Amino acid sequence: MSEWGLTVAFYSLATITVASAIGVVRKSNLVHSALLLALCFVGVSGLYVLLHAEFLAAVQLLIYSGAVAVIMVLGIMLTQRSNMNDTNPSNDRSRWAVAICGMFTLVTLSVIATTPWHYSIAMTIEDSAPVIARVLLTEYMIAFEATAVLLLAAMVGAIVLAKGVEDK
Repeated sequence: MSEWGLTVAFYSLATITVASAIGVVRKSNLVHSALLLALCFVGVSGLYVLLHAEFLAAVQLLIYSGAVAVIMVLGIMLTQRSNMNDTNPSNDRSRWAVAICGMFTLVTLSVIATTPWHYSIAMTIEDSAPVIARVLLTEYMIAFEATAVLLLAAMVGAIVLAKGVEDK
């Protein structure tokens, strides 16, 4: 793909990602918010493809699409309303949220502008999945297993919370 095509693809994906992220916050229907979240994750996955990180793009699609499905199921289960049009009400703190996000954006942009970036001249790894798998299962084995146990505990806790406790 040419340089111009990559630029157009980047800005298109970035626009889709940011617009869908704003839609997640602004929509009052919980199901619509969850679907826009899925679109946001697809946009991020496309950005990974543009960065030649195909493994991360595939992981992004597989894991987060499953997460959005779980969010939709939990949202429908926990709201238990027949009308889903107003399941994600707005609150009075949106001005504070905008102000804090604006300050965070300014700080982030100032850090990016003042950081001396060092670019690597090393070539990109063509087939990154086997390299990542080898590193995860050798050097970072303990951290990988601990993360898996934590995620399993979080999943069991979420199931217990969603199911509820019966009084005897």
